[in-house]
Amino acid sequence: MAEYEHLGEALGTDFFSVREQFTPEQWARFAEVRSFVDDEVLPDIGAYWERAELPWPLIRRLPELKIVGETIEGYGCAGMSPMACGLVHMELHRGDGSLGTFLGVHAGLAMQSIAMCGSEEQKQRWLPSMSTMERIGAFALTEPEHGSDSIALETTARRDGDHWIVDGTKRWIGNATIADLVVVWARDTGSGEVIGLVVETPAEGYSATVIAGKVSLRSVWQADITLDGVRVPDANRLVEARTFKDTARVLANTRGICAWMALGHATAGYDAALRYALARQQFGKPLASFQIVQQRLVHMLADLTGMQLYCMQLGRLADAGRLSPTVAGLAKMNNTRTARKILSEARDLLGGNGILLEHHVVRHWADIEAIHTFEGTETMQTLIVGRDITGISAFT
Repeated sequence: MAEYEHLGEALGTDFFSVREQFTPEQWARFAEVRSFVDDEVLPDIGAYWERAELPWPLIRRLPELKIVGETIEGYGCAGMSPMACGLVHMELHRGDGSLGTFLGVHAGLAMQSIAMCGSEEQKQRWLPSMSTMERIGAFALTEPEHGSDSIALETTARRDGDHWIVDGTKRWIGNATIADLVVVWARDTGSGEVIGLVVETPAEGYSATVIAGKVSLRSVWQADITLDGVRVPDANRLVEARTFKDTARVLANTRGICAWMALGHATAGYDAALRYALARQQFGKPLASFQIVQQRLVHMLADLTGMQLYCMQLGRLADAGRLSPTVAGLAKMNNTRTARKILSEARDLLGGNGILLEHHVVRHWADIEAIHTFEGTETMQTLIVGRDITGISAFT
């Protein structure tokens, strides 16, 4: 049982015995990443978060864990099942949202864009070096004036012989200041359709500046990008990215993962609150002995268990190739909203100590705010699901 010595807390939150439904491959991925989080991430990540510094020693360990590339088969990628991929993201976010988000941008968005929309030659050219993280990827869609309304993007790509000339601005682009390959989504001035282009940096006319003053996901950098006459070879145009529907396919692939991310943050908050309530002595006995504290812990566990069941069904549907964007959106909406509730309770149960990084809760409490927003806000997910169940669009 030595290989399971890190898993006690995980099994302690498994009130509905969902662990029994994991395959050996899924359990092995989960166990390895949990050990990494407990042994290497949690001891050091608070200091990186406080300094708003990228945790490079931890980032460089990700290829060694063989989790880079998520569900992509071949090209040196992880080739995980969707369920295993969800479990990996859950565990990384239980450790730290910045580390998990870094991988999500690099593999879940940039690499998946190439895997889903690139030619075989393009996959062979870029994916192997991205799987080892020799080259880092970024995904540039969001613009300063177009967050939720991403289809209205104003960045343009104009054909000029065997090149494209790209002009525009992007905002909130993870990894953009350190990326070697940036998947830029722009509107073809000829067809009016949205296309994907891989900008290899450094490139003349490309500049990226870290967004300062961020109090969520502090150990991963988002940036403002300026594209001023950037020349991109036609060979770098993703051949299967012809309309915004292709962009949406990539986003739909990652939206369900956000539900797993939220579960990781909520699990960290619940674990920390339970440990603290058992250890903290007040009025001559542990906090956990008070009825109101037990009630709050039970309510947190009930919410956490519901999130687990959402994620398990997401994994099953994805494994069967049946996960729809609407279902993924509903799970993302539910789990990020519920995680915020659990983490708020956890922060409160720790009292004054709840705002100290050494107890981890406040870091997750801040980080869940970003995850609640990116990949579509709760409001947008609600309207998408509302359109599906009523047949009426409320935002056209």
